[in-house]
This record gives sequence, structure tokens and C-alpha cells, in this order.
Amino acid sequence: MTDSRTSGALSRRGLLAAFAATAVASAPTYSNAFGFLRGAGDIRRLKMYNGRTGEKLDTIYWIEGDYIKDAKVEIDHFFRDWRRNEVKAVDFRTLDIMAASHNLLECNEPYMLLSGYRSPATNAMLASRSGGVASKSLHMKAQAADLRLDTRSVNQIAKAAQACRAGGVGKYYGSNFVHMDCGSVRTWGG
Repeated sequence: MTDSRTSGALSRRGLLAAFAATAVASAPTYSNAFGFLRGAGDIRRLKMYNGRTGEKLDTIYWIEGDYIKDAKVEIDHFFRDWRRNEVKAVDFRTLDIMAASHNLLECNEPYMLLSGYRSPATNAMLASRSGGVASKSLHMKAQAADLRLDTRSVNQIAKAAQACRAGGVGKYYGSNFVHMDCGSVRTWGG
């Protein structure tokens, strides 16, 4: 298993720097961004449910600069490929983007996770059914999540994720979800 805290294009420190730069650039839209960044040094939390499995997750996974191993194990299981019951370690950077976006949205509602990790077999099966599934999807590397919030629009969620300037953001209006990943910074879907 690769340690995602030190590998890849964007380190944890780089991600926080990106959040800080974004807060200045987007202050008129996200007036609470500075408050989030002040708290970012203390706690990061994920609150989600999985509509496919019925499972719920509400966990603090980062405190004062350290990821919590037990919380990460719980998150990895939650993000598993439920069709094949396969678990892969989720990239910390994706979790950080999700947590930052959720904070910027100022809502208590948990994310609905539609898709986290996908095994290559599951991804191939989904790609055969839909043109909207990438054959080299970052879901297969556990670096992506498809998310929904009932109280926020696709545009609102995507705008918060884009404000992080830390990965890919896709808008899927027909299915009412936003894709977030820790790959290169890019957007699609209008």
C-alpha cells in the first residue's frame, strides 16, 4: 500500500496551502472559508451514509495534524466496492477535499456516497452499461467519490469542491451527484 500522505502530486501541506489560497480568492462567495481554515489545524470530520448498503459514517479522521488509524480503517470499509465486498485504502487527499467542501457548504446533512472504491471488474461492468464511466476511473485507485446532498444543488456542491482547487470535479445533473477526486485539477459537466 502506498502512503498517500507523502506520494502523489499534492501533499497534505500542499492541499492546506491550496485551501488557504482559495479562501482568499473566493472570500466573497465563501465568507466562512477563513473560519474553516482556522479549524483545519484541529479536526477533520466526515459524515456520510451509503444509500446502497444503508450504512452510516460519522467520524473524525484527523486531529491536530495526524490521521487517526482506526477512523481510516472505518472509512476504507465504508468506501468499499459493495458489489464485490473489496476494500482498498482511500486516498487521504480525497477525504480532505470532501471534508473541506462540506465545511464550505455550511450544512449538517451527511453526504450520500453513491460510489467510492470500485474494483476493476465493477468498473468494467458499469462502463459496459454507461458511457459516463471512465475506463481508467480514479474510483479504481480509491481516489474518487460520487456524492449527493439533498439540501444542496449539484452546482452548489461542485462550486465548493472547485474552490478547493485540489482535484477533479464533475457535475452529473441527470443523476444529481458530484464527482470529487484528488487527481489533476479539472472540471466537467457544464
